[in-house]
Amino acid sequence: MINTFSKRFFLAFSMMAILFLSGCAVRYDNVKLDPTTKRTVITKMDSKTASEIANVTRALMQLGPNIDPAEARLLAHEAVAYPRVLANQYKLVKPAYWQNVLVNYGYRDNGLCWQWTRDMAKHIQARKWKSFDFFHGTANRRRYNEHNSLVVTAKGKTVREGLLLDPWRHSGKLYWTMAKDDPKYYWTRFTN
Repeated sequence: MINTFSKRFFLAFSMMAILFLSGCAVRYDNVKLDPTTKRTVITKMDSKTASEIANVTRALMQLGPNIDPAEARLLAHEAVAYPRVLANQYKLVKPAYWQNVLVNYGYRDNGLCWQWTRDMAKHIQARKWKSFDFFHGTANRRRYNEHNSLVVTAKGKTVREGLLLDPWRHSGKLYWTMAKDDPKYYWTRFTN
């Protein structure tokens, strides 16, 4: 009896959550991917986005003494803008945990943290970078609260010396910090 009740309660709760989530959709109308250059285009650059790109650029420049400023600007632009393209492709809802529920129950195809990491890495690493190395970072590996994200470092540095680029945490808006300074997770390099 309890088992049947639990199943019905969970199903009812899940259905209510799905109905509730339809109002929490995330949509970015000012971004698109240029198929020719494979760069993310921001069609209407607002001051907040420009400031965020500038701040990420500064953080990238501080990763090491031999960082190319042009590469840092390009990487910052893509790190801030491309998650918005992915959010649109994923038909994202917020908060991030609700997207996880939809993916895990088959209502969405993508949007789990490891999928953000995979797709960000594929897009960003399609270029040849002289200044940077990229890692699939993980925290709490193989635990219920495992989290994955892309970490960028200066050439030859470790994950703990890198900048975390986490678009999952804020539903398509880039969360970034030094991996060693993340207040929520202890980041290491992903290994199987």
